[in-house]
Amino acid sequence: MLPRPTRFQRFLDRLERVGNALPHPATLFLLLAGMVVLVSAVLSVTGLEVIHPARNEPVRAFNLLSVEGLHRIILGVLPNFINFAPLGSVLVCVLGLSIAEHSGLLSAVMRLIVQAAPGRLLTMVVVFCGVTSNTAGDVGYVLLLPLSAALFHSAGRHPLAGIAASFAGVSGGFAANLLISPTDVILAGLSQEAARILDPAYTVTPMANYFFLAASVFVVTAVGTVVTEKVVVPRLGTYRGDAAAQPITALTAAEWRGLRWAGISLLILSALVLAGLLPENGFLQDPKNPGFIGSYFVRGLVFFIFVFGLIPGVAYGIAAGTVQSDADVYKGMQRTLELLAGYLVVVFFIAQFVAFFNWTNLGVILAVEGATVLRALELGPIPLMIGLVLLTATINLVVGSSSAKWAMLAPIFVPMFMLLGYAPELTQSAYRVGDSTTNIITPLMSNFPLVLMFAQRYEPKAGIGTMTALMLPYSLANLVAWTAFLIVWVLLGWPPGPGAPLLMP
Repeated sequence: MLPRPTRFQRFLDRLERVGNALPHPATLFLLLAGMVVLVSAVLSVTGLEVIHPARNEPVRAFNLLSVEGLHRIILGVLPNFINFAPLGSVLVCVLGLSIAEHSGLLSAVMRLIVQAAPGRLLTMVVVFCGVTSNTAGDVGYVLLLPLSAALFHSAGRHPLAGIAASFAGVSGGFAANLLISPTDVILAGLSQEAARILDPAYTVTPMANYFFLAASVFVVTAVGTVVTEKVVVPRLGTYRGDAAAQPITALTAAEWRGLRWAGISLLILSALVLAGLLPENGFLQDPKNPGFIGSYFVRGLVFFIFVFGLIPGVAYGIAAGTVQSDADVYKGMQRTLELLAGYLVVVFFIAQFVAFFNWTNLGVILAVEGATVLRALELGPIPLMIGLVLLTATINLVVGSSSAKWAMLAPIFVPMFMLLGYAPELTQSAYRVGDSTTNIITPLMSNFPLVLMFAQRYEPKAGIGTMTALMLPYSLANLVAWTAFLIVWVLLGWPPGPGAPLLMP
């Protein structure tokens, strides 16, 4: 007779059923777009009217079910997709980083750091590498998790503790990073689209949250290290399974040579960028808008992400022998674009939803009405940001995609909070916290089955409940500590990123 499931296990089962019942993200946004059309028709009939805060003129819902609305939909489908802000930026960033990944550069760097870590710092280094690995897409999951398990096992510690520590960094600290990632580009584009509901000239750069998220790396690393050492390791105890410790292979001579070449190319690129940025008349400075924020480096950040991924990746590949010809470079790009096919499908429907939302004026109406209610409650920035963090963390349990969630939430909360005086960059910071903290406890996260597979190498009976129970302390600790860090950041009045305000001017 099977043991009766615990209340927690029953909760997990219900969560899994709810998540699995949700349609494909593309279908979800198709339904949302249809809902926007229907709501626009209803509100246009009611005659609901608000005053646009920027233009000081009345705004009514535009009926997309009208003949004029139908014509707009027919003619707008293609421009909506082509002109969708995050699309081109993401593709360019990923093309550059794909070479760094497929040449083996990113995996070699990660192995070097983890293997070189002193025994007493092993946990901290594993969590840190996990947090910073999200720039490289799924490399952290595929490489770091099994490597961490093997390292912990060889050090006489429970291998599941190694998996938990690296998973806490890779997925629980997904938003934090010392480098700009394609996700930053995607979310900044969505925030900008949402902000332009009120201010057509508003710009949100991919560096909008850089200061806050770079500092968050150390918060998440500290939390992950403490939870691993004080909670997870004592709970797991001594490993008594049958899996033998796996040998950790050192970097080969070819890989070392590749790393040297990549390092030299990176230094040359960095020197060129600094030479263009530091002088007042540098070639990356804009005479009409001098300074770092107005420089062509910040404005052309997508280009530099591409170059800093491409050139060191090619240099490593040539030296290590993983790139034999120019064809290998293009094959790496092609393989990555093949993996992005699903993303392109979803983005097509996201672009239509965002466009419909803007055309109907629902964003302005919701923002004005919602801001009126919140202003009457006099909550202040801290309760509002905490509320957005908790809302995002809850939705994240059933909708895993970071961009999909923000595509739904940004058109509502960004303009609403703008009317309350809070900048889109601050709103996005709160979203990033909530978007990361519950990744590690939902079985609906896309890489959760992969994590479970790695765990079952050492504990064959490990299931969803096993991993969720193992990761729950990390999730709760990150939620509390990271939210507290956000509150302190806001109270101190620090900008979330270069040129990014906390409050509306």
